[in-house]
Amino acid sequence: MRHRLVVVRAWAGRVAVLVAAVMIAVTFAWAPGVGQDESGPLFAAATALVALQAAAFRWAPRREAAPGIGLAAVALVLWPQPFVPDASLYERVGMGAFWFLPTLGAAVVGGYPRLMEHRRRRAVREARHSQQLALAHDLHDFVAHDISGIVAQAQAARFVAGQNPDAVVGALERIERAGLAALASIDRTVHLLREPGREADRAPLPGAAGLTELVGRFDETGRTRARIDIAPGVESALSREAAATVHRVVTEALTNVRRHAPDATGVEVALVPEDGAVRLTVTNDTGVSRPRARESGGTGLRALTERVRALGGTLRTSAEDGTWCLTVTLPTPRPALRPASLAASGDPA
Repeated sequence: MRHRLVVVRAWAGRVAVLVAAVMIAVTFAWAPGVGQDESGPLFAAATALVALQAAAFRWAPRREAAPGIGLAAVALVLWPQPFVPDASLYERVGMGAFWFLPTLGAAVVGGYPRLMEHRRRRAVREARHSQQLALAHDLHDFVAHDISGIVAQAQAARFVAGQNPDAVVGALERIERAGLAALASIDRTVHLLREPGREADRAPLPGAAGLTELVGRFDETGRTRARIDIAPGVESALSREAAATVHRVVTEALTNVRRHAPDATGVEVALVPEDGAVRLTVTNDTGVSRPRARESGGTGLRALTERVRALGGTLRTSAEDGTWCLTVTLPTPRPALRPASLAASGDPA
């Protein structure tokens, strides 16, 4: 069907080439022997040629349109020349310029709608690509986190199964909760794929309020102990987008601890005010074993860095003395909170 559509649209450029070639041949073979009063057929052909140019600008594929439009423009410029044999060079140039104007008009009439359609299609493609990236980030940030928890629990259950069978029951319960959370994330993503224009109708992504639960689940699903410290009032100071970004960053950081530092003894998450902004830090030791090699990866933090920058914040990572630290600073949309040190000392803001 698509091939047929291309063939049908190509007729404008091909017919324009044919008519222009015939018109040029007739102009130089027939026009010199007739008077200006008999130029009606060529004028009618020129009018039809302008219409064909507009059609070629609008529908013809570029390879078909270019030769047709170009040859038609030449025909329009040359056809009146034989009827004024006594014209000077300047007059002939003026006539050529005048009869080139219809080609410009055809470009506006036919080319402008084509340009608008091209821009619309490009906007649709960019919107789809942006949506695909958002869905990919959702899968990476949330589903991968839950699946990594399932893997950690399964490994722990296999390790203690022979020594303490009762502990396996608790691990299975945690695996079930993580699996249900992963299924919920996949279900939300599938709904977005089916109805891409109704993202606003879906339940919002977890924000800063879910950090305590997130860290608590991580603490239950492995040997790495996790602790969180959230200063009073910080959660309400963050915008909805910033809170969702904080949740994503913590999720990615905890997932990376499982992947790259499985022997880490502890993770500390802190969310505190700092000079008109909110600072998030996730700190963990790197453990004693080397991280498992991966064929690909590392896209999570890069995507989150761009997301944080879009909100006017910064994301930095640092490694020092066997410790890995991720720091995110996000501006607050309301009056700056007092740093925790000042609030504790009772100094005025």
